[in-house]
Amino acid sequence: MELAQVRLLVTDFAACYRFYADVLGLKPQAGAERGPYEKFSPATGSAGIALQDRAMMAEILGELGDAVNGHRSLVVLRVDDLDAYCAGITARGATLLHGPAPMTDRMRVAHLKDPEGNLVELQEWLLLRT
Repeated sequence: MELAQVRLLVTDFAACYRFYADVLGLKPQAGAERGPYEKFSPATGSAGIALQDRAMMAEILGELGDAVNGHRSLVVLRVDDLDAYCAGITARGATLLHGPAPMTDRMRVAHLKDPEGNLVELQEWLLLRT
């Protein structure tokens, strides 16, 4: 397993983009100033922080469409075989909220919550399949 990123669900994407790029000086991956997604990286290392428009995630998990009172972050973990990993964690007591299912043409995802209600997204990157 590899920690892919910490993703923050935001309502004012442009302001957050400017903060991470201009104030903190992190390098944007694609320059998507208006979103709905952008990953930021420091000058060295592979770790990163990503922003995602909260409304985009609300389309997947309807409960996020309400007024913001939680779910301000989303921990993202990349796994090689999403179906097998989800089968393993559900056998150990996890409850999936969504998926495994395609999120884009490049990845499949599943969502669950930790015991405190924090969102966790499991990703399988389809481009890495051989």
